[in-house]
Order: sequence, then structure tokens, then C-alpha cells
Amino acid sequence: MQADLHIAVVGAGPAGLALALLAQRELPRARLCVFDARDAAHDVSGDPRTLALSLGSVQLLQRLGVWSPAAAQPIRRVHVSQQQASALPGPWAEAEVEIDAGKEGVPLLGAVLSYGALVAPLQRAWDQAVLAEPHRLASRYGTRVRGLKPLDGGAEVDADIAERFDLVVVAEGGVFAEQARKPLSRDYRQVAWVGQVEVDGLPEGTAFERFTSHGPAALLPLGPGRAALVWCVPNDDDPVAPLDDAQRVAVINHVMPERAGRITGISPLKRFPLGLNAEHSLSQGRVVRIGNAAQTLHPVAGQGLNLGLRDAFELVRLLGREASVESALRRLELKRAPDRWGTIATTDFLARSFTWRLPGLAALRGLGMAALQRLGPAKSLLARQMMFGRR
Repeated sequence: MQADLHIAVVGAGPAGLALALLAQRELPRARLCVFDARDAAHDVSGDPRTLALSLGSVQLLQRLGVWSPAAAQPIRRVHVSQQQASALPGPWAEAEVEIDAGKEGVPLLGAVLSYGALVAPLQRAWDQAVLAEPHRLASRYGTRVRGLKPLDGGAEVDADIAERFDLVVVAEGGVFAEQARKPLSRDYRQVAWVGQVEVDGLPEGTAFERFTSHGPAALLPLGPGRAALVWCVPNDDDPVAPLDDAQRVAVINHVMPERAGRITGISPLKRFPLGLNAEHSLSQGRVVRIGNAAQTLHPVAGQGLNLGLRDAFELVRLLGREASVESALRRLELKRAPDRWGTIATTDFLARSFTWRLPGLAALRGLGMAALQRLGPAKSLLARQMMFGRR
């Protein structure tokens, strides 16, 4: 199958470039072309957007030779708690779960880094691969793909010229507010405020997620005294928008647990609408979608990019093992379904639960967290799924 396989990758972001590099190594006889509207001379290294990677994603990047520990902050503990009291006595009153890398037998649970620190080395590695093998690898930077046309045994990419490929992988998804609606779509009527904060007493290597009556809030470690903030609230009655910086600092300090430290400063925050936007299947004919192009999720579980990287890994693995593209794509749907739909269902349930005003809901959620903290095997299973997905 590999001998004549001509693959187009649309989107030179993390998922697209990771897939292209994997395919370059694992499918040595296939031809590959990466399309992206970004100009080749554009320097992405300074893009400050914060990304959270699971351990499985870190290992994939290490395998590709593009992981730099110095550019990332390891996550060695994750602390999840609920602001509302559980109203239950004794040990059940503590509505919190803590997952520790050492107790799970791994060096780290994941890592935090900027978009630029992730994409720049991926792009350099891909550009070097193209220079080394120009007969089978190509880049089409500064080229916007205007459309895709299904063909028998392939698909046509409509860019600066119309070109036929045996397989097209779309890895360019964008954010929820800018996307055309897919078959499975839900507007959560929530927004995420994102930025960075300065924190006194922030525990090293610890990520915090706090469930509040408005929605989840998270602090992701960026280094000594610094953390990335993701703060989700209702869109219709946004409590963050009218606040000045000093008021935002005061509210976040009230929201987050004391053990997270005391926030002393905050950067300008950006606001993003949140929703679910997913395809029923990853492939349609010879066009495959991965990452945000296949499913855009609420950030409550921090699994969007990790899911896309697992999509990429499994697709390349199957293309190298199956006898035909069709059999590889059929197997892809079966292999990815538990992880993909499990993650979609979990994030969708959690996102919608913050809009429910049911009596006792906070108490039930708190009871579940307290029980999970005390059930070691169940907590370890959750930790493994967060690190590596459902297998």
C-alpha cells in the first residue's frame, strides 16, 4: 500500500506536523505534502498560547525528537476540588481528588508549554526532513486550501492548483466560534477567560482545577510563581467581564483553594466562546479529520490536543500495517471509538452539568470526588486514561 500512497496534510499545527513527521518515519515509501495558510517565513516560536499535554503526548514528541524539557513545565500533581461544600460529615466532606505522578509510577503526568514552543521545533524538524527528501516530501506554506472534492480512490485538494491525493488528512480546526457547525454540535453558552497570573506560594509542578457554581477554573504551572489561568463562566451573565484586574485577582483568590497559593497579579485576559462541535466519524471517503477538525471540546478535561495526537499516531500506525487505505480507515474508526467517544461524552457531561440547577447536584459531585480519592484502583484508572487515553 505504501509504495504509491500520496498523502496531503492540511494544517501545519501540532497535530498536522506530528502526523507528517510520524508518516515520514513510519511510511518510508509514501509521498507527503503539508499545506498551511501560514507563510513559511512566519516565526511561530513567540506564540504565547498555553497548551497542556498528557504524558502520552510528551512521549510521542520525544519519539519524534522534538521534545525540549527546558521549554516545558512538568505536571507532577493534579489537584481537583469543588468550591461548594459537600455537606457530608467526616472524611466525605473533602470534595477533592489528588493524583500524584510518583504514586502512579511515572516521572510526570504531563507538561505545560506555549504553542510556539511546541510548533516551532515540529516545523523545524519537518522542514529539515523536506530538505533531506525533496523527492517525496513537500511543504506548501502560504497556501490556503479552499475546498476538498471526493474522488474514486482519493480526494482532490483545491488550493493554488487542484491536485489529487490518495488520502487527505485535515488537521486544521480552529476555535469553536469560527467553525462551521458539524453534525454533533452544542453551544454551551459559556466562555473561557484565559491568561497568566502571578502566584505567591504556588506548589511546584502542580495543576489545580476547581469546580465552581459558574464553571471550572484551572491553574496550570508555568514556572516559579507563574501559572496559566483558564476561567470558564456563563456567557449570558458573565461575572468576569465587568471586573477590573484588581477585582479579578480578588475573585480568583476566593474561587481557588488556599493550597494553590495567593494570586498577586494578572495579565490581560482573552475571552473565547465554548462549545462541542464533532463529526460522527473521523473519515469520509478518503478524507480523514483529526484534532479540532474532528472534534472541538470544552477545556474542562484538557484533552483536545491530546486526543488529536492520539488520532494521528493511530492513523499512521494503521496505514503502515493494513493492506489497503480502506481497511486502515475502517480499523481507525473501531480503534479510536472508545477513546474518542468516551472523551467527548465525559467533557460534554461535565460542561453541561455546570448549567444544571438541580438540588443536591453539588453534593453528589462532591461525594463522587471524595469517593474517588479513597478508591485507589479507580483513581489510578482515571490517571492512566488522562495520561494515555482509553485503550
